[in-house]
Amino acid sequence: MKRPHHTPSLLFLAAAGALGSDARAAELQLKLELPRLNVAEYHRPYVALWLEKPGEPGAAAQLAVWYDLKKPNQGGSKWLRDLRQWWRQGGRQLNLPADGVSGATRAPGEHVIRLDKHPALAALPAGQYELVVEAAREAGGREVQRLPLSWPIKTTARAQAQGEHELGQLQLTLKP
Repeated sequence: MKRPHHTPSLLFLAAAGALGSDARAAELQLKLELPRLNVAEYHRPYVALWLEKPGEPGAAAQLAVWYDLKKPNQGGSKWLRDLRQWWRQGGRQLNLPADGVSGATRAPGEHVIRLDKHPALAALPAGQYELVVEAAREAGGREVQRLPLSWPIKTTARAQAQGEHELGQLQLTLKP
């Protein structure tokens, strides 16, 4: 799958007094919309979230993977390789279900995900990253969107992207 043809916009909202803030007190929140699709056979999408450092191979941090946890004998995990980019960026090395990472698929609608307390961020080195969101649906398509962020969070910022089919509006909010 090729990368989106547009670059998500990064809007700096305010930076007053934020330069000395502690990264652990920061707020990192993603609003993720899963669109309601009018198709004959609808299956909830598998979704993965991870951080990448541009130009470096592999995921810097695995944040979430939503898949069918209720299938007998972990049968839902066999479809995780359909999240192709996530699979190549470290998904195949994860021992699933993974505490703090694995979760059930979600219904269409808007979902708010708080990432600031995620254990993977505690040891994340300072730098520029991309939050990568990938969705894949059985009898459907795949889509990947990327949102830029700086770590640790020193300024209030927002990054947005608009999906085209499997993902809707994505909004990443960062507050020191």
